[in-house]
Amino acid sequence: MTPSNAPDKRSSWLPGFLANAVIWGSSFIFIKIAVEVLHPTWVAAGRLGAGALALLAILMVTKTRLPAQRRVWLHMLVPGVLGTAVPFALFAYGEERVSSIVAGIWNATTALWVLPFAVFVYRTEKFTVRAAAGLGLGFAGVLVVLGFWQAQASDLVGQLMCGAAALCYGITIPYIKRFITGSTTASGVSLAAVQVIIGTVASTLAALVLSGPPPAPSSWGWDVLGSILALGVFGSGIAFALNMRVIKVAGASTAAFVTYLVPVVAVLLGIVVLGESLTWNLPVGAAIVLLGVATAQGLFTRRRVAAVQPPWEAAQSSNSSADHVLTTRSGSSPAASARSHP
Repeated sequence: MTPSNAPDKRSSWLPGFLANAVIWGSSFIFIKIAVEVLHPTWVAAGRLGAGALALLAILMVTKTRLPAQRRVWLHMLVPGVLGTAVPFALFAYGEERVSSIVAGIWNATTALWVLPFAVFVYRTEKFTVRAAAGLGLGFAGVLVVLGFWQAQASDLVGQLMCGAAALCYGITIPYIKRFITGSTTASGVSLAAVQVIIGTVASTLAALVLSGPPPAPSSWGWDVLGSILALGVFGSGIAFALNMRVIKVAGASTAAFVTYLVPVVAVLLGIVVLGESLTWNLPVGAAIVLLGVATAQGLFTRRRVAAVQPPWEAAQSSNSSADHVLTTRSGSSPAASARSHP
């Protein structure tokens, strides 16, 4: 390995790494604030619109072009709609019924959903005993998070919506790996921009149909406006650029560990900022979920893990079973991240 290619081990990556954990972990409190005023579909459309502008600005500054191939745009319809517009709306719907803490924990289950689709549908991964054990552990943790023995109907619906959002990420990530990664020379940022642009259009159309025009911005309040801008500009734009920097300087293995910090940040901010309560089953279930993710990814059997990226939501942040899949923003994937979610 030449000096120019050797990973830079200096701590210059640490500020960006920690910033990403805070940005993606705080997404859930911003969603919670926004849905107090805006319809969930407008929360999704607003954050995607802001994210699209942020990513286009990054493309302009870096003098990077959007991909010109029609095939890329057609394939990006799946992550644009199913990987951003739908899960962003589902998380917003879910947070009308459950706390931001619960939503943040559910987001961490994305890697568990990736495995069955990567193995049995897209055939991009192999099914191993380790992966099966991790999957089983993870879904045991999901049951604990659900608190199925005591959940009320409203809470259960909200949790299932958040789970469905993570499922959308799980379907999309291996799709991008199967049909987009390696088949285009477009940069990760340009693919992320395409995904968010498509998501913006889809979310806006859905919002107009399901809820009509949004309330006048003058009635939003600075807290709601700031939440939408934070979700879009930071979660979908700046965090993506920071993540790419961490990968370049410290390597994908280091960048991947942000996945484990996001739910921790979501829980802490939910308690401190919103005053949400934390029942015993949430941290216990979250720990079991993360243990399952780590087991499936081979964290305990090998030093090297492949990469993760947001949604921005996701992520933002999301992973695959054998490979640590990059998720852009809010949850995206190897091509676009090369979510993220929520």
